Amino acid sequence: MDERRLTDLDSVAALAEPVRRALYDAVVAAPEPLSRDAAAAEVGISRSLAAFHLDRLVDSRLLTATYRRLSGRTGPGAGRPSKLYERAAGEHAVSVPPRHYDLVAELLATAVESNETARDALEGAARRTGNCLAPDDGSVTGVLTALRDQGYEPRSDGERVVLANCPFHAIAQTHTALVCGANLALLEGFCDRVPGLSASLEPAEGRCCVVLRTKTSIS
Repeated sequence: MDERRLTDLDSVAALAEPVRRALYDAVVAAPEPLSRDAAAAEVGISRSLAAFHLDRLVDSRLLTATYRRLSGRTGPGAGRPSKLYERAAGEHAVSVPPRHYDLVAELLATAVESNETARDALEGAARRTGNCLAPDDGSVTGVLTALRDQGYEPRSDGERVVLANCPFHAIAQTHTALVCGANLALLEGFCDRVPGLSASLEPAEGRCCVVLRTKTSIS
């Protein structure tokens, strides 16, 4: 087994510990980097135990840590900076035996890009698939759960649902227009089943290119 696969396996294995996994999920779900106190409160454990597991997640390259004064003050009396945690930018994938779905995705994307009929077929298939992924009841909980199940990491922001993660990040880097177009079609199909929910292409650094909008605030 090569060194890269061993490293990825070690990183993923770190999440097998239940408390560590709960802390990782809490950090990923938070709209801003979490302090040790905030992460401990989210999971319901002591600050010292949270600190231990959070630092192990940093060692495993699943989280990154920075320091910042939460009070916003500077100078004498401002207090010590807090250690804040957020998800690391890298990704880890492990399959045994090895599989290279990324390679076939690259080949298919390259082929589809050069054929307008194939691009139309891709977006049609994506819309139909999105329609099937939508929850039957259309509830806020159902919508967020369905999006979370597909890896989008939805975060409510008033009348928007921002998708903090792009499940197709790797292939979107090399075939941006094709993948973002298919992603938009997928989420438009999803929204077709949920009254009052719409999808629009709003690219931004560090998140999915699509934003969902609602007619009422989501809490």
